Amino acid sequence: MSVTRILIVEDDRVVARDLRQQLTRLGYEVVGSTARGEDAAGLAQSTRADLALTDIRLEGVMDGIDAAQQIRLACDIPVVFLTAYADDETLRRARLTEPFGYLLKPFEDSQLRTAVEMALYKHDADRRLRHSERRYAATLASIGDAVVSTDPEGRVTYLNPVAEALLGCRADEAVGRCLGQVYRLRDEESGLPVAPCDAPRDQGLLLEAPGPRLVPVEQSASPLIDDRGQAGGMVVVFRDLTGRRAFEKQLRDAQAELARVSGLTTMGELAASIAHEINQPLAAIVTNASAGLNWLRRPRPEVEEVDQLLGRIVADGSRAADVIRGLQALARRAGPDLAPLDMAVAVQEVAALMRADIARLGMRLRIAPVDAPAWVMGDRIQMQQVLVNLLRNGMDAIRESDDTARSLAVEIDGATPGEVRVAVTDTGDGIAPEHCSRLFEPFFTTRPLGMGMGLAICRSIVEAHHGRLWAEALAPRGTRFAFALPVAPG
Repeated sequence: MSVTRILIVEDDRVVARDLRQQLTRLGYEVVGSTARGEDAAGLAQSTRADLALTDIRLEGVMDGIDAAQQIRLACDIPVVFLTAYADDETLRRARLTEPFGYLLKPFEDSQLRTAVEMALYKHDADRRLRHSERRYAATLASIGDAVVSTDPEGRVTYLNPVAEALLGCRADEAVGRCLGQVYRLRDEESGLPVAPCDAPRDQGLLLEAPGPRLVPVEQSASPLIDDRGQAGGMVVVFRDLTGRRAFEKQLRDAQAELARVSGLTTMGELAASIAHEINQPLAAIVTNASAGLNWLRRPRPEVEEVDQLLGRIVADGSRAADVIRGLQALARRAGPDLAPLDMAVAVQEVAALMRADIARLGMRLRIAPVDAPAWVMGDRIQMQQVLVNLLRNGMDAIRESDDTARSLAVEIDGATPGEVRVAVTDTGDGIAPEHCSRLFEPFFTTRPLGMGMGLAICRSIVEAHHGRLWAEALAPRGTRFAFALPVAPG
């Protein structure tokens, strides 16, 4: 523990000598002594004294009171006055220098020790308090919210720079004035005045700012509680909402524009989906109608053949209508019409529908045998759409390939607990690595005449059935598209 260093400012040499001896006896270190007030501040600075004991009456121009003021300014150390005079005027002048002690001559060792220790303690507490106040002021000055504090009578005691800017009033002009004179609020809806301390936290408020203009703000007010639990004033924190309101408006405008664009995109996707899906039954209708006309134009019309073709046309027309209804439900985000569905039967139905087209292109379709029914909860028309699209996708991949093994395979696997998997495999050239992540995006296609909707539609349908759809590149060539659906309960 370091020894307290003390400077003596005393013009009586005998008193200075006795004082030095007293201090040494009490365990203090006397680092200097002077009889002149003009030399006191410099000596305190050069000796790095911790405290100064100063007589009020000194020889020379500067007395002890003026010397104490110079010491405080130069070194910021506590000063204890020593004097034999205690008249009112002397005490009044001494108080102006904010001394940390006052000893009347003569005094005993215990009085001297008490005065020195109390002065050191009070000075240390004062230094900590000043540091805390500076940190508090710096914190309040640096935050982005406006801060106003008041005393118990509601008079302003502090404004931070943000509050000064919003209120159009400097802190030195506001301090001492009533809060209502510098901080005036109105209700945002009614326009009526609102007392700052009575405004609810979530109430819309308008601040009367210079200009004059009304600034939207949000505020909170908290009482300052003293050590006895009594309200010692209030702190009001408020924030300018002008920037946030402008940002919220921009966000609302952007959301409205996004909704409009999204609506147009949805309409475009629906139109593209309908065009993509309806093309297949329409092509079949045209083909069957043309064949029927040829049978009727023969010298002896083949009525039975025409009857079969008309039946196919009716079936294709019904399928086209079902496709449109299914796509409309998909566009409306309506759920599929779920019912128990045997995927093995659905695969056979689609195979019967497409086998002729597959054979016409010189391809082969193989359906792996299924040991048991593979029941799921599904929409029959929508699941047929998925199978048709995946088979068409495989046919297109094979048609663009120069491989001689032109085949498609459909496999149904119910071995995984809780789900049924259906896979469509082709022997095409496979998937380019750079395209893997975009296969199921709407309007993405690698084919010159493709619309890029088939796989996107398949994914939407499968996910609406609480399933998942994925693609796998096979080695050395080919692609497998597979989807899994939950097993039907019971």
